[in-house]
Order: sequence, then C-alpha cells, then structure tokens
Amino acid sequence: MATQLPALVDSHAHLDGRQFESDREATIQRALQNGISHILTVGCDLQSSLASVALAEQYEQIYASVGVHPHDATEITPATLAQLKDLLSHAKVVALGEIGLDFFRDRSPRETQRSAFRQQIQLAREVGKPIIVHDRDAHDEVVQILQEEDAAAVGGVLHCFSGDLAMARKCLELGFYLSFPGTITYPKNDAAREVVRAIPIDRMLVETDCPYLSPQQFRGKRNEPAYVRYTAERVAEIKGLSIEDVARVTSRNSFDLFGFGTVDQTSKIAYQIRDSLYLNITNRCTNSCIFCAKFDDFVVKGHELKLDHEPSLDEIKQAIGNPNDYAEVVFCGYGEPLLRLELVKELAGWLKAQGVKVRVNSDGQANLVHGRNILPELKGLVDAISISLNAANATDYQHLCQSSYGEQSYQAVKDFLCQASEYIPEVTASAVTYPGVDIAACREVAEQLGVQFRTREYQEVG
Repeated sequence: MATQLPALVDSHAHLDGRQFESDREATIQRALQNGISHILTVGCDLQSSLASVALAEQYEQIYASVGVHPHDATEITPATLAQLKDLLSHAKVVALGEIGLDFFRDRSPRETQRSAFRQQIQLAREVGKPIIVHDRDAHDEVVQILQEEDAAAVGGVLHCFSGDLAMARKCLELGFYLSFPGTITYPKNDAAREVVRAIPIDRMLVETDCPYLSPQQFRGKRNEPAYVRYTAERVAEIKGLSIEDVARVTSRNSFDLFGFGTVDQTSKIAYQIRDSLYLNITNRCTNSCIFCAKFDDFVVKGHELKLDHEPSLDEIKQAIGNPNDYAEVVFCGYGEPLLRLELVKELAGWLKAQGVKVRVNSDGQANLVHGRNILPELKGLVDAISISLNAANATDYQHLCQSSYGEQSYQAVKDFLCQASEYIPEVTASAVTYPGVDIAACREVAEQLGVQFRTREYQEVG
C-alpha cells in the first residue's frame, strides 16, 4: 500500500524530542511506510542541533537543520556561532534554523532575540544556507529584519506561517517559501486557509512541526511525520488540486530550497494535473508575455517542461499511454500548441477515435501564423478551446503579451474567439490577474464576443 501513496516531504519535524524517546525508530518507519520520502528534523539549540545531525547521519531519508530558537536566544555567543558554522558544513545539514522572534512567550528578552536573529541570518549568508524562520506575534519585525539583513540572498521558509495575506505577499516578494502544519485542518482556522487559498502552491511547503500541532484527526495527541499527509490533503481541498499534485509540488519545493531529493524528469511531454493530462509539444510561442513563468523556469505544478526537442507523434502517444485514464487531454505546455497544427490535428483525431475529450489552450494567433482560418480544420477534433485574451484593448495587449505580430495581433485574437464558436462547442477567453490588468473590462470584451470568460491567477500556473 505504501508504494501507491504519493511521496511527501515533512519539511519541519523535531524528531530529537523526548516525546519520541520510546518509539523513535517505529515513528520513522511509520513515516516511510506512509509515503514520506524525506524528513527535515530541526534544531532549536546546540543540543538539539547536534541530536538532529546524529539522526540525519543514521537515516538516509532524514536531513537536519541547526540553529538557536528565539526561546534560547541568550545561548548565542561567538563560540555558539562558531559551533553552528562548523555544523553547517556537514553534508546533511541543509539549513540554519529555526531562528526568529517569539513575542508571545517572550522566554528571552526581545532585544536579545533580535540580536540572535540578525547574527544567525548573517551566518547563513556567510555559509550560503537557507534559513528556517520562527515567527510568533512578531510579524512586522520579522519581515523588517529579513529585509534589513538581506535574507533574500539565501532565502528560506517561514515555518508554521501565522501571518495575514499582506505579510505572506511580502515574504513571497523576498523569495521565501511559506510552510503550513496541521493547524490548517482546525475548524476555526479560516484565516490560515485563506492564505493557503491565495498564495501560489509553488511557494508552499507542508510540515508537521511534530511532536506539536497535530492535525484535527489527532488533536490532543502527539504529532508525527506520517501525519503530514492530512495537511497535504487539506491543501489539496483548498486549492482544488489532487493530493498527488500537492505532494509533487511541495516535495519539489523542498528539494529546490534545501537541496536534497531527486526531481522526476519523466513528465516533460505528457503531465497530469488533477484528472487532466496536458501535452507539452513545443516551447515556441508567438508571444513573449511579461508575466509568463517560463522566463523564470519551466516548471508547472512540479513538472519540468523544458524540452530538448519537439516530440514526434509516436513519442507523444507513448508518453500519453492510455488516454482514457483522464477526464480530458489538453494541448497546452510551455508554448503555443497550434504552431504544430498538423500534429495537433492528427493527435486529436487519434484521441477522439477513443472517445477522449480534447481541449486546446492557445494564444489565439494561429490564423496569423498559418495565413488562413484554421478553425474549420479543428471541427470535430476539439471539444473545448481556451484563448488568452489578457487585455481589453490592443495597446495593453501588446504591452503585456509582446506578440511578434505587433498591433494586429489583438484584433486577430478577438476574431479567433468570435469565429471559434462556429466550430468548437466550448470557447473560453481568459485573462491573468497580473497587476494592472482590468479583469472587469476583459470580461466585458468576452461577453461582447459571445464566449465564456475565466480568470487565471497570476503566479499560479497550471
């Protein structure tokens, strides 16, 4: 059964804690049997940091971070920092933390906390390791210190994130990830769930913070790494994704941040999100949209989509496997699929012959590309098409999308949308919620053209 579970990373655990003294080995084995591929066990002082490193040495799947928690900020001395620096050179120590501010319990004087936080960020920058940040009732000062100490140079994660959406966005702007524990399963924690709903999953981790913060199903009992699955399931529910999607994305985020694990490279051509299969048949495009994520990387929901060549018909069919395993097959990827019109037609015909729903996501400029109206050629082959409208006028469109066809491209997109309904049953115009885009005006254009309209969240690809 364990092999069928999607692999998850518990990005924040305290396996050295006394709560695990009697069954630490059994706890770790339960995690592995429940599909937890990696566990990051986190130091809070020198003693727990040393214990975390020892656990990482003992188990292949466990990695460690070292640092001094704000509760123990008085422990920070030049000698402590030297010991931490030495530990940070260990091959399985991947981060400095947890560090930060805790103005709820105030177990160390606040000025001492601030100093310890700053000194450890400086150490992280010196050794080039990301940081794991503890923040409780100190939101504004945590962000301020991260900014002033240039923590963005190494990045990191705000663990057990408890700030509001405004703080979340500031942290994302600094390049930080946000991590969520079992508290998002608590019935009254709507505020945290709203943050989860609003931020891109590409900047999100899941954690247990065990032995603390058990999910609702085990509330009042000791938490453990196997229970990170309940948090991931709730993220999936909030984001409208599958648990497989959440596992793949959050695991990759952990790999990218901490440098452990192996990214699956097998889904470049055909990749699944939710119950749809997407086909990445080209990375070429007629647009160079200023909001396109591929100019940062070619990752969509944890899938690596940078092609080393444009796949052939046989390669694509092989990558698809049985198309009836999916609710629909979508020509999308990180490029404009209708640049390969003949291949799309042949593949769509093959899919339709097997009773599969076919959708195309396009920039709507195929008629300019091919010098003719190609929509009649898609009749009977394509069930739905989604066209990126993105603007309410030609000037804004060209500014945002930077089409190689210049100012004529926007009218061509509108004409394509208007004509598509004659040949394709479902036609949708879309717009990205990029800053400055007038979504209401885009919706009005779509209504005038007689097509459906939907918004796509900026920085939430796939």
